[in-house]
Amino acid sequence: MAYDSLRKFITRLESANELIRVNKPLSSNLELTEVCDRVCKGLSGNKALLFENVDAGQFPVLMNAFGSKQRMAWALGVDDVEEIAGRIREMINTVPPEGLIAKAKTFFKLYEISRYPPRLVKSGPVKEVIDKDPDLTKLPILKCWPEDGGRFITLPCVFTSDTEGRRNVGMYRMQVYDAKTTGMHWHLHKGGRGHYLEYKEAGKRMDVAASLGGDPAITYAATAPLPQGLDEMLFAGFIRERAVDLVKCETVDLEVPADAEFVLEGYVDPGEVRREGPFGDHTGFYSLEDDYPVFHLTCVTRRRDAIYPATIVGKPPMEDCYMGKATERIFLPLIQLQLPELLDINLPLEGVFHNLCFVKIEKTYPGQARKVMHAVWGMGQMMFTKLIAVFDEDVDIQDLSEVLWRLGNNISAERDLEIVRGPLDALDHASPTPNYGAKLGIDATVKLPEEGHARIWPEAITMSPDVKRRIDEIWGELGI
Repeated sequence: MAYDSLRKFITRLESANELIRVNKPLSSNLELTEVCDRVCKGLSGNKALLFENVDAGQFPVLMNAFGSKQRMAWALGVDDVEEIAGRIREMINTVPPEGLIAKAKTFFKLYEISRYPPRLVKSGPVKEVIDKDPDLTKLPILKCWPEDGGRFITLPCVFTSDTEGRRNVGMYRMQVYDAKTTGMHWHLHKGGRGHYLEYKEAGKRMDVAASLGGDPAITYAATAPLPQGLDEMLFAGFIRERAVDLVKCETVDLEVPADAEFVLEGYVDPGEVRREGPFGDHTGFYSLEDDYPVFHLTCVTRRRDAIYPATIVGKPPMEDCYMGKATERIFLPLIQLQLPELLDINLPLEGVFHNLCFVKIEKTYPGQARKVMHAVWGMGQMMFTKLIAVFDEDVDIQDLSEVLWRLGNNISAERDLEIVRGPLDALDHASPTPNYGAKLGIDATVKLPEEGHARIWPEAITMSPDVKRRIDEIWGELGI
């Protein structure tokens, strides 16, 4: 199911009693964050929030729309994100078994000629109002946390293209400096920064556009860890099973979603940077100030009755956690394409995406757990993972209690810990150096004699099945 507007998704949430309309006057300066944070943490049932009276302005603010497993699935047009993972598995199974690497390449080739490439249309609702003398101060842009460096646009789909015209769409926060400039928070390893470096080397101005709202599948696609060169708008079309309609921008040479609520058009000059931050980030800590490129606003186009979508991040659980869990499930089949012994993966909310990863494998030979952890570190953004723990197939790695129980019982620190060095996420404040440091692998599988364990490995305690059946049958008679 594809949504042709953000309000169609809002209608879906409201009909399911998953949205609260808030009419009380509130400020975008900290107050929306405090309300939303309480709701994200479970007060008032964790619902989506539509603030209808913000800063006494004309634009309602939608927050926490993705903030549960069910709402995240509905945002992608399904009842369970496993449905999308199932479609990917079906596509993988149609590819000839010609070796894992060749199979992966063939899969993505099939993907690229799928039925849902983005299509260019002449106009769309986002062109209802065109303002070529824009003023960002008229938008209800949030200051999220007390020590933030200013107000931040937190849910933008940032469109760029490389010098050859190949598109990238990513989600990068934008700190508002004044009515017409913002920061552009491109991390070292992100696609947008790669484009920026190309333009910087060529000494050319770089066109940039940021869309807000539209079909939530488009917003999600901007966050997805896609292989380099795979168009996020094609991926959004695959998710929604309908091509994404794009329109030409007014002042820059880019195409953006026709059904968006807002589009901010502008450019980045090569070499121009400005201090950005701090920002209360998804780690639960403030990310530090640093120099980032400057975005210059040239035009704003929008719907006449536009709704401003925003999110906040901070100590989990937060809305972005459920976006991350959707990614975990949707991309699991692609990980299994290269690691068929990998049965399941869990990126727990407490790990804020890149700190913790639990993996379940079918272990058949010594050293396999170490092979798997190194392979996972070699997969795209999984390179940032600070701790990978590998478990046997009989462990429910989605159960944090069982994970900790197995960790406590199954490891010998001298034998089962592996420390490696490599890239780290830019937001990791614990590493002595930015973007690079140490990571930990833990082999929590049952050890084989070849792995240096000559002792007998005991069995876990379980009740016999016949006794369990007997007690099940008489349970109602026990008065318990």
